Amino acid sequence: MDNNQENKFNFSEEEKNKAQSAEQTKDEIRKDAKGLYKSSKTFISDLLDFREDTDREATIIAIKNDIPFKGATAWILVFAIFVASIGLNVSSTAVVIGAMLISPLMGPILGVGMSLAINDIDTLKRSMTNLLVMVSLSIVTAFLYFKLSPLTELTPELEARTQPNILDVFVAIFGGLALIVARTKKGTIASVIFGVAIATALMPPLCTAGYGLAVGSPKFFFGAIYLFTINTIFIALSTFVVLKVLRFPMLKYANSKRRRMISRFATLTAVVVMIPAMFTFWNVYQETKFKVQAKKFMTDEVKSNDALQLMNFDMDYKNKSIELNFFNEVTDATKQDLLNELKNNPQYPNLRDANLKIKGSDTKSYELISNAYQDARDELKNSRNIISGLQKEIEDLKNEIVQLNSQIEQNAPEKDAVAFSSLSRDAKAAFNDLQYFSYAKTLESKDFVKVDTVNIAIVKWNSTLSDSLISVKEKDLKSWLIDHLKLKTDQVIVVKH
Repeated sequence: MDNNQENKFNFSEEEKNKAQSAEQTKDEIRKDAKGLYKSSKTFISDLLDFREDTDREATIIAIKNDIPFKGATAWILVFAIFVASIGLNVSSTAVVIGAMLISPLMGPILGVGMSLAINDIDTLKRSMTNLLVMVSLSIVTAFLYFKLSPLTELTPELEARTQPNILDVFVAIFGGLALIVARTKKGTIASVIFGVAIATALMPPLCTAGYGLAVGSPKFFFGAIYLFTINTIFIALSTFVVLKVLRFPMLKYANSKRRRMISRFATLTAVVVMIPAMFTFWNVYQETKFKVQAKKFMTDEVKSNDALQLMNFDMDYKNKSIELNFFNEVTDATKQDLLNELKNNPQYPNLRDANLKIKGSDTKSYELISNAYQDARDELKNSRNIISGLQKEIEDLKNEIVQLNSQIEQNAPEKDAVAFSSLSRDAKAAFNDLQYFSYAKTLESKDFVKVDTVNIAIVKWNSTLSDSLISVKEKDLKSWLIDHLKLKTDQVIVVKH
């Protein structure tokens, strides 16, 4: 009995020791976890906190210095607009990027955001005025370029600036955040400023607005202005938020309610702009899915079917329709199969509400076209055979003429007769400018007693030759005939035709 009690006592002591050890282990784990959390928090804070690296006074001065718009800044903007317009006109991305790098549009936009953040009403007025002047000058410059330019075709670069979406909002927000953070850093990061100028693309929408005015397209004008407005508002809003986070010192005014009202107005405007942008983005997203699935339907269900001879197809997202034009007859059963695939196949969820239009040729029309095609091929073949036969007859006639000429020349009564066919070929080979050649022997008498033989060559030269050159050619021809026919000098006469 005593031994059992002793064992129980020892067992309970052992359990207590284990419990104490487990509690100590838990405490150590808690301490380690707290230490890890604190060290992680410190690391993340050191990594992301940029408040200590901010030069507030220099940032305000730098932004205010970029707001004024006159003199050299105005000319830089005009030239940049011209460069951007040319780039958009010829669809050159590199030229457009170059124009965005030299554009001074960013200054007044940052001025708007900063003035709202620090309650500087005078700077806000100056920024808004300069921004309005810049925008007006940019649109007028682009309008003049596209109005006077002989190239007014719509390019992909121009069209891309007429349909803003939610992605443009994101680009403006994050680009604006990157820009103002770079601006507030001690020692401004110039590469970030250039990168934001390219990413937010403030210049192309203004050029596109000028193009819309030049070609009389309100759609292009208002679409481009809307895109520019999105970029402007969210860059300014990003500036406002960052300067608030960094706690830039605010100017003190007696009427602080006015500052709060302006800040709320800017926020409300941003939200109002974002709502239609999100709507546009959703429409573009849905249209893209519709077109992708429609193309997949064409590939998997139509083009893969050897029994269907598709001529062309068209898709219309606005009217939710897909039109198929076939060269052959399409039976009702085939039409129903295609419609079932379109409506019930889980691979095409965006096509279930689409209207499928199928146009196919009937059997008679198909046979008529096939027969007409075969007849045309047969006729073409016969025509080629006829032409080949005529060419052979022409060659035979040429050979017969050559043989007759040879016979005539061989049977000539004069023993010193000249083979004219060979003489004419040799003359043409020696004198390429000859257009006409005639040769004959004739008799003449100067005293009406003695009779002499005279060789007369009648020629016609190329009309482009001058009279002086023709005279030289005739002398050369006379010498050539004397030498070629073994004649005396006074026995050859060359006259013009």
